[in-house]
Amino acid sequence: MLLRYVGYTLADRMTLSEATDTLKKFRRTPWKFQQTFLTPMQKLQSYVGVIVSASQQIKSGRVTIEQAVFEPKHLIELLTNYSLPLRYGCGVSLTANGRQEVEPLLLSVFNDWVDFIFVPEPESFAIYADHDEYTTLFAHTRSNLDGVVKALADGGFEMIPDYQRRL
Repeated sequence: MLLRYVGYTLADRMTLSEATDTLKKFRRTPWKFQQTFLTPMQKLQSYVGVIVSASQQIKSGRVTIEQAVFEPKHLIELLTNYSLPLRYGCGVSLTANGRQEVEPLLLSVFNDWVDFIFVPEPESFAIYADHDEYTTLFAHTRSNLDGVVKALADGGFEMIPDYQRRL
């Protein structure tokens, strides 16, 4: 395990760090556009694949945990596989470098009923997902939101019309 900045890394593929201000900054951001979907627990692999594929330019992505309602077994397995410390409390951020690392990271937190935010790099949209099985996509422009929303809707995933998430 290599120490880099304030985070841990394994071959620069995934890092773990403390990001206590990230949740506050996310909530204070004036997101102009949002759309919520029901998180399809039985089709998570496909759901995550559509999210990542909808933004062809994703180079990396960061998940910041708000809370893990139950012991996050999938996330623990992921952390173990990357030789990262078993930390998953409020404010812990995991950054996946590369599209192939982003998918397993998202899949693990969706599977474990973790409340989290996800921000890809480059930042075209953001996600807030909760253990109540709702995923809200946020964006500053309609076009950035529409690309992901259209891909999910075309994939048959259920939109929650007129739902406005209050952060």
